[in-house]
Amino acid sequence: MSATFEFKPNILGFLCNWCCYAGADLAGVSRMQYPATMKIIRLMCSGRVDAEHILRAFSNGADGVFIGGCWLGECHYVTEGNYDALSMMHLCREAMKRVGINPERLRLEWVSASEGIRYAQVVTEFTEKLKQLGPIGVGEGLDENALQFKLKALGKLIPYLKLVERERLRVRFDNNEGYAEYFAGEEFHRLFDELVADNLSISQIMLLLGENSRTTGDLAEALSLNPSEVSRHLKSSIRHGWARYDEGSKRFAHA
Repeated sequence: MSATFEFKPNILGFLCNWCCYAGADLAGVSRMQYPATMKIIRLMCSGRVDAEHILRAFSNGADGVFIGGCWLGECHYVTEGNYDALSMMHLCREAMKRVGINPERLRLEWVSASEGIRYAQVVTEFTEKLKQLGPIGVGEGLDENALQFKLKALGKLIPYLKLVERERLRVRFDNNEGYAEYFAGEEFHRLFDELVADNLSISQIMLLLGENSRTTGDLAEALSLNPSEVSRHLKSSIRHGWARYDEGSKRFAHA
């Protein structure tokens, strides 16, 4: 009788040196039991985690990315980078959702140096959640090529996302609830649609045109978009010199 295969998620964790990493160390020396599913990268502040680091982790096969930092108001630096980490996490989760990657694969938690028990609980909970979601890509119904395509399109937009976050989406609240409410609210989604959504679609269109020339219908089918919406994006891309139209073949190509 063959053994039943149990999916063991691969998690990459970015842990703040002063709090979460110390909490993880306490959990280890105290011999607390939790799944050995996380590979840890220690860094000085959770605010140093970049969106590019997160996408690279997913591209390299991580089923989940965990960010652990100091509690709000307890950062060891004047810049209080954990507030930046919280904003970045919410923005990344929204962008992931827009390209069809489950945002629950990205998790941020505050763990102090004395909270070894909390660290063990959080890792256990995140592992169980990822088991429910399944391997990255498979859980979303995406094959490996489709997954890498989505991540690459999102990655090309990172510099613009950082600019938008700094200039239009940077907020400051005193607690997690304030951030959660803002990033789930109508104002944030209106701004995201206005500032990011079209550029995300264009990024995917440009990647497809970089592979080979296509018609509007081809692009609409590949990206599950309305043909009129694709046509609007193509006109904008031609105007900016990113794409060109070939009259002979009636197809669009990367400029």
